[in-house]
Amino acid sequence: MKNYQLRRLVNQPILKTNDVKPAIDGFTVLGAFNPAACLFGDEVILLIRVAEAPTPTLGQLAIPLLVDQEGVPTLTIQYLPEPTQPYDPRVVTIEGNTYLTSMSHLRLARSRDGIHFTIDDKPFLFPARMDESFGIEDARITFLEGKYWITYTAVSEHGPGVGLAVTTDFVNVERVGMILPPPNKDVALFPKKINGKYWLLHRPMVSDIGKPSVWLAESEDGIHWGKHRFLFGGRALTDDRYAWEGAKIGAGPEPMLTDEGWLVCYHGASATHAYALALALLDKNDPSVVLDRSTLPLLTPELLWEREGFFPNVVFSNGWIQWPEGHPKAGQIWVYYGAADSGVGLAELVTVPDAR
Repeated sequence: MKNYQLRRLVNQPILKTNDVKPAIDGFTVLGAFNPAACLFGDEVILLIRVAEAPTPTLGQLAIPLLVDQEGVPTLTIQYLPEPTQPYDPRVVTIEGNTYLTSMSHLRLARSRDGIHFTIDDKPFLFPARMDESFGIEDARITFLEGKYWITYTAVSEHGPGVGLAVTTDFVNVERVGMILPPPNKDVALFPKKINGKYWLLHRPMVSDIGKPSVWLAESEDGIHWGKHRFLFGGRALTDDRYAWEGAKIGAGPEPMLTDEGWLVCYHGASATHAYALALALLDKNDPSVVLDRSTLPLLTPELLWEREGFFPNVVFSNGWIQWPEGHPKAGQIWVYYGAADSGVGLAELVTVPDAR
């Protein structure tokens, strides 16, 4: 694999939480982060994960969720006593039941230069089914066969699964439904068929045995998936140098075809829940073959706004673009990443001469 580096294009977030207006009256935006990305005509499109929550009262948590009311999923607020002990700001367990402290949806943002974005005031995709009752999160966009396929994490009391929506214009959206049941997430579709099949990367959520790793699956129609197989996992168990991916890993944006093979951006999390970004290279004709992987992370939380936020010490990417031929930035690969669950950063993936 070529000697890649991720270089920040700006040292400040290009989007911040306070740039986004709440979509729900009486709610507050807690975070705007982890955007999917694609090129659409002469624009860059981002689908930003926006986490909102109602204002809590003293000693209480205000939990937003969908409740089935006579067959209609309806947004409600459940008030629960705030735990007296320290707890994860994103998820809380009370009396044996687990809840998210906010509800996420996907918000569309557009830009001509890829840096300055206009953000819609209303959601592009908002939770609408009971298998999305806790929210929809962390989308990926793949342009495939003339359509933009949007995979996202659909969260409910039954855990995180993978939803699929399709659009051609980012105005009208077909919600296909859940394509992988809980517990699963981090799905990235390949942007072309390989050997006549659709392919995707996914990340099953293991329990007592094993650690979350990147898996591969294939499909005849892009909806029904099988031949699931382990692709690669963290390496910290056998080598302390890989502590940065020791807790879990997961795929980022859609794989990108290069002259060497399929380039995969993935995240790794350490035992202290610090997230970093790295690369893997898969065979062009057989993506079950891993040709190479990063030995060191390409991007780690270093700047203040990457280290402090709603969930600290996180750089997490699920969106990148490659500027097309004829564009002044032709060939450049821009990587959009969430920072501390509170904003969006931008880096460029570049190759540098091998120092050896």
